[in-house]
Amino acid sequence: MPAFHRHEEEKLFVTAEGREPVPSIYDPATRELSVVVPSYNEEDRLPLMMDEALDYLEKRQKQDPSFTYEVIVVDDGSKDQTKKVALKYSKKYGSDKVRVLPLVKNRGKGGAVRMGVFSSRGKKILMADADGATKFPDIEKVEEGLKNLQPWPNGMAISCGSRAHLEKDSIAKRSYFRTLLMYGFHFLVWFLCVKEIRDTQCGFKLLTRKAAKETFTTLHIERWAFDVELLYIAQRLKIPIAEVAVNWTEIEGSKLVPFWSWLQMGRDLLFIRLRYMTGAWKLE
Repeated sequence: MPAFHRHEEEKLFVTAEGREPVPSIYDPATRELSVVVPSYNEEDRLPLMMDEALDYLEKRQKQDPSFTYEVIVVDDGSKDQTKKVALKYSKKYGSDKVRVLPLVKNRGKGGAVRMGVFSSRGKKILMADADGATKFPDIEKVEEGLKNLQPWPNGMAISCGSRAHLEKDSIAKRSYFRTLLMYGFHFLVWFLCVKEIRDTQCGFKLLTRKAAKETFTTLHIERWAFDVELLYIAQRLKIPIAEVAVNWTEIEGSKLVPFWSWLQMGRDLLFIRLRYMTGAWKLE
């Protein structure tokens, strides 16, 4: 099982007034929805995503007062003003709705998402990228995907946003080399780990609280390929998974370095397959 460590400073949310303790994924849910936003050096792109998300969530709450939410911005050891930007939203909407969790050092996207999930209060937990590439109102599409999986075995289900329907258009805009890398990565994902999901990497995924707890407590990979391990674990645990087409726009400023990031992800895919097969990594 993975060794999980949380520094003392990471046991507290930062607010405009000071600090307050984080809850636990093992606590009963007290919100309808938690939105976890992993953020590393996102001072420029985060505002667009937060404006769109909070505008949608506030309108939804006005229409249905029983709908409660929280947005957890996980500052993954940023070197810019990401935390300061997030705190402005916390001050505007209140620290009960917008919560800022700074990490002591950079853990990687998977590590940041896991920290946010472990600090959430929602019955459902949405992973959403800080760049706002997926339009936030598309949450209704992934919610519908989750609903269609009912009845959820042991309260567990996952609905994944997907860009697979946009693949032909994206190929036309990419270089031959990047297209080759993309196809190579897709083949490795299919061959080694996850066969049923066409787009494992879209950062727009909705999980029931029980599914989030069961998968993220087993997760080892903290970098780019964490989505693949997450879905691999879900398949091994027989958690039902829906794949739903969402709108997606490529936003400049990606942290993914084409060759080296793909190489790292390829290595991680091999680790996922071999270590679970040999029993070096176990499912609880």
